[in-house]
Amino acid sequence: MRQLVFDLQLIVPARIPVFFDVCLQNLLHLNGNKLSAMKRIAALFATGLLLAFSASAQSFNRAKMDSLFDNLASHNLAIGSLAISFGGKVVYQRPFGKDQTAQTEYRIGSITKMFTAVLVYQLIDQGKLSPADTLGKYFPQMPNAGKITIAELLGHRSGLANFTNNTGYDNWKDQPKTHDELLGMIRNQKPDFEPDAKADYNNSNYLLLGYIVEKVYGEPYKNVVTEKIIRKISLNHTYYGEKPGFQPGEAISYKYFNNDWKQDKAAYLDNFSGAGAIISTPPDMLKFINALFAGQLISRRSLDVMKTMKDGYGRGMFPYGDEHHDGFGHNGKTEGFGASLQYYPENKLAIAYCTNGEVYPKAAILDDIFKICFNLPCALPTFKQAAVAEQTLNNYTGNYSSADGNMQVTNTIDGGKLLLTTRAQPFQLVALSDHEFWNVAFGFFFEFAKDGQTLLIRDVDDVYELHKK
Repeated sequence: MRQLVFDLQLIVPARIPVFFDVCLQNLLHLNGNKLSAMKRIAALFATGLLLAFSASAQSFNRAKMDSLFDNLASHNLAIGSLAISFGGKVVYQRPFGKDQTAQTEYRIGSITKMFTAVLVYQLIDQGKLSPADTLGKYFPQMPNAGKITIAELLGHRSGLANFTNNTGYDNWKDQPKTHDELLGMIRNQKPDFEPDAKADYNNSNYLLLGYIVEKVYGEPYKNVVTEKIIRKISLNHTYYGEKPGFQPGEAISYKYFNNDWKQDKAAYLDNFSGAGAIISTPPDMLKFINALFAGQLISRRSLDVMKTMKDGYGRGMFPYGDEHHDGFGHNGKTEGFGASLQYYPENKLAIAYCTNGEVYPKAAILDDIFKICFNLPCALPTFKQAAVAEQTLNNYTGNYSSADGNMQVTNTIDGGKLLLTTRAQPFQLVALSDHEFWNVAFGFFFEFAKDGQTLLIRDVDDVYELHKK
């Protein structure tokens, strides 16, 4: 499945891997007619394959989707909710894991950026804003403000510094900040590159677009998004998050630690405005993206611009699917929450996924969802323990290190099982196959490759590569 090589995050600060956090704190923490007979046969065969691997409400495999989430929930590998629609009709909805219901509301992180892009395109459709307008028209104090255009902000091509990087984000993420303070975090940093030199995902772009929307309307972003989108298409469980902490009806985010889910810290959403402040549910998210592609929110011309990709980036959305199934959408991530919203126009298929507790890689879950929806071959994970010969385990013993030397582990065999130790902290590994292992207590996954010469450590969607010394 075509996936972004990075997760579209609300926050992207540098951090010590969670895997080492655990060790350091010692347990504190993807043309008909002229065809020859042979060509006709080949064409019919190919058509049959495409039909076999197409998505429709009639062919949707509910039992297989249920099996996926039954396994994830029963093994404490994910918490959240999924909703799927065909032709605008919801055909599947499944909350799963700790304390989730069909009404639970989730922080959707950077999917907020799609809402902000829609507000910008509405202004463009009305002639109140132009893609060629420069940032200098609204915020002349920003670096390169006279060069950066609205189009470049939409396509993450501004080159501005990310306000969540190099600003002590962990110290202020739950504290309210003023517009001036947040603008200063951008203004006071050197730009990452010249405008339009390349595309690079950056929260500052959509923070600024949200502020520009406010300037054009003369109203807070919350009021504009509520009137122009939320009320317009009746998103009854979607709203702008502006209060500190988790509110009644809203999902609490969790991290899995030492065989239990521990509550995570809540970010102060109002700081992120058009970059990531919206709270919603999977069914409301489906309603939003169906309305968008049905022409209920912006013009067809603007939607086409929004979908046009350059360097893998659209102007408000990203590519999804594979070579046979073109999709569009956005991912989101913020402080223990993850989300994905995808739409496949040819099939009128929409997928909305929210999670507030991640252990098993979200990219792998989304890939399985995609394959089930399109009836593609899909071997679902069972997480059943496998028997592995000690001779095979011996290939995985010894010392492993990352290229920079910051991550080092030693593997031994203890009682017929693989034991990984790092910084004096042992982790018992359960075999899932002859080369894949799982530490149940903390939810880390391990994969050996090249006859044991390479070790991949997976912490949700982060992957760390180590090599045997």
